[in-house]
Amino acid sequence: MLSKVKTMAILGIDAYVVDVEIDLGTGIPSFDIVGLGDTEVKEARDRVRAAIKNSGFDFPLKKITVNLAPADIKKEGTAFDLPLAVGILKGTEVVKNDLENIAFIGELSLDGSLRGVNGVLPMVMGAKESGILSVVVPYENAQEASVVKGINVYAMKSLKEVVEFLNEEKTFNPFSLDIENFFKSPDYGVDFSEVKGQENAKRVLEIAAAGSHNVLMIGPPGSGKTMLARRFPTILPPLSFEEALEVTKIYSIAGLLPKGTPLMTARPFRSPHHTVSTVALVGGGKYPKPGEVSLAHHGVLFLDEIPEFKKDAIEVLRQPLEDEFVTITRVNGSFTYPSKFILILAMNPCPCGYYGDDTHECHCSVNEIRRYQNKISGPLLDRIDLHVEVRPLKKGHYFEEGEETETSATIRERVEKARKIQLERYKNIGIFSNSQLKGNLLKKYCRLDTRTKKFLEEAFDKLSLSARGYNKVLKVARTIADLEGEENIKLEHVAEALQYRIADSKYWYK
Repeated sequence: MLSKVKTMAILGIDAYVVDVEIDLGTGIPSFDIVGLGDTEVKEARDRVRAAIKNSGFDFPLKKITVNLAPADIKKEGTAFDLPLAVGILKGTEVVKNDLENIAFIGELSLDGSLRGVNGVLPMVMGAKESGILSVVVPYENAQEASVVKGINVYAMKSLKEVVEFLNEEKTFNPFSLDIENFFKSPDYGVDFSEVKGQENAKRVLEIAAAGSHNVLMIGPPGSGKTMLARRFPTILPPLSFEEALEVTKIYSIAGLLPKGTPLMTARPFRSPHHTVSTVALVGGGKYPKPGEVSLAHHGVLFLDEIPEFKKDAIEVLRQPLEDEFVTITRVNGSFTYPSKFILILAMNPCPCGYYGDDTHECHCSVNEIRRYQNKISGPLLDRIDLHVEVRPLKKGHYFEEGEETETSATIRERVEKARKIQLERYKNIGIFSNSQLKGNLLKKYCRLDTRTKKFLEEAFDKLSLSARGYNKVLKVARTIADLEGEENIKLEHVAEALQYRIADSKYWYK
């Protein structure tokens, strides 16, 4: 007896249909699974056997052969448990109705109950794109699966319920979710109004948010670099629904989707410790998973104390910063993960932290300072659009009363206005922010008058800017002009952009 059941599997961040083909033949009773399943898939034999028996059904004493097609793609995870069990029960005619146009996803406990699995959102999205009309998922994954409209989602708690549903012994309605109740502006719990002083750093972060630019903050310990970085997401525009779906897909696959959260509505803020490995940072492993650069997709990646990170981990950031995606190649395939994020780096100017500080004496030698700063390579620095010095506040400033500072909402209004200008400007060319300008597009949208061009050329020579650094100045100047509602880039915009390339020059040993 041959039966076929559809399920879904993950490849990168997308899903594809897997046909679970089950043959119940004569011969010595056995249970074999072929089709490049990993250890978790092989172990499904014992879970499925126990779940079927403990759900009150007979497990067939036959030669059972399972093929997971396409058989040339490696498959992992426990989501194959449910389709395996349903296929066996279909083969023994316990399940009587047709199984066309329905997919099954879920892990089985030994008592027959269904457990949630990772990656349900991309699986359901893939099922819909493949023309599948209905999908059965564990109740634990019901909200996440119901984010996808246009496909019937049936949430089940046990294998027995699934059989009752398929045989129409009980009526089960598709699970529905009012996504509007979840897709609301997030409460980050922090605000820029809590930051006293640091107007220069706030201005830089506003420019970064408006044009999706990367930032390097340099300053002594306690100057507020981390505090500023953690408040940066509060001035970014809210996620669109499409962006939220992309972010949720990644977190679902990584198993990091918070319980009871079917859709990520807050922009990600990732801050890995400086001991993070290269694989954890960019993704990879035996069975590749998204790394921190992908978990920060459409959000912020904050690397504090950047010189303390391993050099190979720092240098591997170059490609995702330029391409906005990461491609990981393994023997069993090539996997691509998106990595469109704003990078914020923070560092002390020297090992003790007080080189250039007016209030503390630096005890580091010249060689120690140079060695410390050289941990960040020139090519990586070239990819950072904005450099800003963050100085500690004077002692008396902490105790001043009645000082009014701008809220995140006020700054975000200006950022959103600048973003709308960019979206309108680039609506027909496939980019969304000034930071993405390249080649001829840079020349087209960052034109300078003769006086401004001459000024920038002189600065290019004096500051020994690279070609990439020159382009960064143009992009930042374009964003500054957008924040001021100016159609053309003016001299003052370029001058301010240059200031953010050289603000840290007094620290740097050449």
